[in-house]
Amino acid sequence: MATVYVSVGSNINPLQHIRAGLTDLQHHYGTLQLSPVYESAAVGFTGENFYNLVLAFQTDKPVRQVNQHLHEIEANHGRTRDGQRYSSRTLDLDLILYDDLVLQDTTDKLEVPRGEIEKYAFVLLPLADLAPTLKHPTLGKTYAELWENFQGKDKQTLWQVDVELMPQ
Repeated sequence: MATVYVSVGSNINPLQHIRAGLTDLQHHYGTLQLSPVYESAAVGFTGENFYNLVLAFQTDKPVRQVNQHLHEIEANHGRTRDGQRYSSRTLDLDLILYDDLVLQDTTDKLEVPRGEIEKYAFVLLPLADLAPTLKHPTLGKTYAELWENFQGKDKQTLWQVDVELMPQ
């Protein structure tokens, strides 16, 4: 079984879309581990604030199949991929880690570990919350260490929000 980490975000009716996406993921993959939810300003464009979190689950499905399934869930919740790269999203599900796999596939546009881990606070902080002692497969540092040394904290402000995403 592989442990998969997924970055989740939305800025269009975010609670509705994130909850629905989590329900779909739970139905397909079982138990989900969730980081705290963070709110942040849109990056790369002017738009409503985003809600972001990272989740983890176990699967025996291959990495490409998991990635394709994430795209299907996004599409089922109104996500389109024909617009600008930086734009509002109903649901954004990005595969960021698949065990310690390192993969760069330009054909499928699949990058694992995903570069956004090192670039964006809204990916790194929730990941560091969820898996602080896990080591990045190529950098060899824990996610807690990466967050501690993250240079963009003053430019990428985010704050934790207290919302219930999954029924207890």
